[in-house]
Amino acid sequence: MPALITLTLNPALDLATTTDHVAPTHKLRCGPVRRFAGGGGINVARVLHRLGADVCAWALAGGAAGAQVQQLLADEGVPTQLQRIAGDTRENFSVVETTTGQEFRFVLPGPTLQASEWQACLDALATHAPPPRWLIASGSLPPGTPDDFYAQLVRAVSAVSGQGVRVAVDTSGPPLAAALKAGVGLVKPSLRELRDLLQQPLEHAADWCKAAQSLVRSGAADTVALSIGEQGAVLATREGVWQAPALNVPATTGTTGAGDCFLAALVWALDRGDAPAEALRWGVAAGAAALLHPGTSLAQADDVQRLVRNVPAPVAFNIQP
Repeated sequence: MPALITLTLNPALDLATTTDHVAPTHKLRCGPVRRFAGGGGINVARVLHRLGADVCAWALAGGAAGAQVQQLLADEGVPTQLQRIAGDTRENFSVVETTTGQEFRFVLPGPTLQASEWQACLDALATHAPPPRWLIASGSLPPGTPDDFYAQLVRAVSAVSGQGVRVAVDTSGPPLAAALKAGVGLVKPSLRELRDLLQQPLEHAADWCKAAQSLVRSGAADTVALSIGEQGAVLATREGVWQAPALNVPATTGTTGAGDCFLAALVWALDRGDAPAEALRWGVAAGAAALLHPGTSLAQADDVQRLVRNVPAPVAFNIQP
């Protein structure tokens, strides 16, 4: 049985291409299209697999796009557990404007799930035996799924396994707020998502660290991994708070999937027993490695191994209660 399971309720067939210039009305002649199996948890599983982790990607998929997602994962050798649904898996579309390097991302809502579909997934994960060490639930919830789905998942898994499974959640909006009320093992918000959640401006590094640590002290999460884009990342645990700067890697091919790569490498390092500050270095390296490849190609293991040597030791912050 896998040591790590990722869950993607709203996977996508990601299409990526380029064009010289994005403008309204005109036909935009694009370059060759590349196709990837996408969605938060699937991206995390792909990177964990490359890092050598014992991982299985769980997802709900349907239609022709869902079949392509399954085949793409098989082509990469990623172990999968796909639950078929009546609706069609969504397609997302990203375009890099070659004259500026800007990336334009078009994200569709996904199919409407029936209650029986999301409930079957919840029940299967809650009773999975033996339970994994980590369950990483990542991505948006498709229409028809209740906002508290991730919260229900946390409670259901905890009821069966106690503290045996660490649940990591990467989402936003009401699903994020509900999950934190249930209490998660790890949460990975972006700075924008944390600002929205706390209704605070969080303009300075000290503010970021204090906000992340507040979630730990309140019991909302055992670990908070806050991604801050070009300014790096913050990690807060009961042991302390650390900030690591981002590596100077130009995002000439877009930033799609960088946050998922960060989360994958962070969990991989924590799962093998690395100290929090060291795990943060691996997460930053993987996020940077994602920028080296177009579309949702994601971080490659050799790039992560090379870049982690360039990540400075994270700075520890002393946050007073």
